[in-house]
Amino acid sequence: MLARKVMRERQRLESAINAFERLERELDENIEMISLAEDEGDEDLIAEAEKALEKLRTETMRRETEALLSGEADGNDTYLEINAGAGGTEAQDWAEMLMRMYIRWAEQHGYKVQIMETGAGEEAGIKSATLKISGEDAYGWLKTESGVHRLVRISPFDSNARRHTSFASVWVYPVVDDNIEIEINESDCRIDTYRASGAGGQHVNTTDSAVRITHIPTKIVVQCQSQRSQHKNRDTAWSMLRARLYEEELKKREEASQAEAAQKTEIGWGHQIRSYVLQPYQMVKDLRTGVESTNPPAVLDGDLDPFISAALAQRVGGVTENISED
Repeated sequence: MLARKVMRERQRLESAINAFERLERELDENIEMISLAEDEGDEDLIAEAEKALEKLRTETMRRETEALLSGEADGNDTYLEINAGAGGTEAQDWAEMLMRMYIRWAEQHGYKVQIMETGAGEEAGIKSATLKISGEDAYGWLKTESGVHRLVRISPFDSNARRHTSFASVWVYPVVDDNIEIEINESDCRIDTYRASGAGGQHVNTTDSAVRITHIPTKIVVQCQSQRSQHKNRDTAWSMLRARLYEEELKKREEASQAEAAQKTEIGWGHQIRSYVLQPYQMVKDLRTGVESTNPPAVLDGDLDPFISAALAQRVGGVTENISED
């Protein structure tokens, strides 16, 4: 186990060094290209080199953020849970918008996304959902997204076109490696089975294949309905519970993060980490770091890196500054 850990760390360091050397080489090449193009008056070549430099700048910022991912479980895959707050259809629609936002972010970064469980809303949206996002550093990138997210908009469900405020919570915790032992006393757990929800027709299960496990001492609840087999869903739910309990232990070591505090508070006013305002003006603002974007559609389409980078920097004592994006 130690050998695997050392080899994984070696590969990680080699990858980081190779990336740094490549960025440095490409930087020098493009600066030289601009110098030559200026001597020859080649505006097209200058524009091409400047575009390449902007791309390098973006990658460098991402690499700087990756350097902050040094936590014990940062390299792991992650589970991401979304729960609608009070407010019925409005909050449930907002929860579904958040689910799409994180799926889009994950896809843009080359991560694999699996929907482990969804609870359909009464009229629209979802009451809850659990995603499994797989790829290098998935948990490290997303761990600061835990908390309450607030939406302000003109409601598409209000015939009088009034402005509504909706809340939904996000909870992120790492997938536990097989070599990490988490002891669970089965007598401390309640296991329920139920019929998985679906879109209707042939896709609706006719047996109680979905599984919900409640860990009574911690009141942690996990559920899975991604497979038609109750046995497979049960195994996955146990894995999810192990992951949640492991995350609890990590949070204790870190003296309780904002994510844990958000999980324990009401999904509503005073507890949000980020506001998404679509009316009467356009603004997304992270209330922890002050980072802002004036392009909510882009953020809701997965453009989360400025917010994530700032939150990670703040978490390790870095300095953040306001960012306004058109």
